[in-house]
Amino acid sequence: MRVHLVFVVYFLVSYGVAQTEEGKVMSKVTTMPMEEGSVTVLHLSPGFATSVRLPEEASSIVIGNPGVFKGEHSESEPRLVFLKPITSQPAESNALITTKSGQEINLHLVSEGKEATNARVDFFMEFRRPQPLLIAPSEGLHLLVSETNPLLTISAKQAAGKKERPDFVARLLDEQRAIASPVWQGKELLVSVGNSAEQDHRTIVTFSVRNGSKQPVEILPPQVQLSGKQGHGGKGKQIKAEPVAITEFRMSSRRLEPGERVDGVVVFERPSFKEADEKLVLQFAEAGQVDRPIVLPLPFTAAVMEVHSESN
Repeated sequence: MRVHLVFVVYFLVSYGVAQTEEGKVMSKVTTMPMEEGSVTVLHLSPGFATSVRLPEEASSIVIGNPGVFKGEHSESEPRLVFLKPITSQPAESNALITTKSGQEINLHLVSEGKEATNARVDFFMEFRRPQPLLIAPSEGLHLLVSETNPLLTISAKQAAGKKERPDFVARLLDEQRAIASPVWQGKELLVSVGNSAEQDHRTIVTFSVRNGSKQPVEILPPQVQLSGKQGHGGKGKQIKAEPVAITEFRMSSRRLEPGERVDGVVVFERPSFKEADEKLVLQFAEAGQVDRPIVLPLPFTAAVMEVHSESN
């Protein structure tokens, strides 16, 4: 079952991995009501990406000064928007996000620069529609059910047409579930990376997550990053982490009870090349500890390539 990111989820991208040596970062997760005409201050920091989750799909994002801030969103996760500074110097600008229904979200972007000590960073900000104080009375209880298509109709169409292509992603996920004792990494949040494969220019990676703590936890959607050190020959002081867009993500549940295990798969389009000092990583974090992610290396070249044959 495909689970949509929550950028973010849904998303967080690049938190915790890209800390500078000059000071610590004060991470923050915020929920904000959508208020027409208001401006929300969003604190960013070099080396980190901030995820903004919207109550509906985003249609566009405009940055006032695109020379110092970058904003993007993916069609696979249309409710998530990612923002990050692209300069190490202190900077400010504004951003306007427009949703599919025409609602507008005004943001004031603030970055204190990489030299700031104990800089505040909004890792994740979720906008929600304000709840009405009064509930309008209903006119009556309707027991009518909208028209549905019977399964026999779908089966007949499938039988008359071409044979459906096997779900290669589902097959890899089943293989991961069959592994009785994965090699776990981590302490309370345990993660194990499984096999990697390539299909139609997509990289598919399976994984398992287990809650090793005594409390229930909520797992944020996984993130894929291309990380390395800034500077010639990898000798820079600051770590960079560029997010890699995820095209598909399957995970039966993101809430884990103590001792519970869940298996999943993440699909992404791998960059066509990288520098020698850069590496591809998979990142997981708990919703309550976004500043303490688990980062695991991924092979840049998939171990298995799926070959498709034409069927008549």
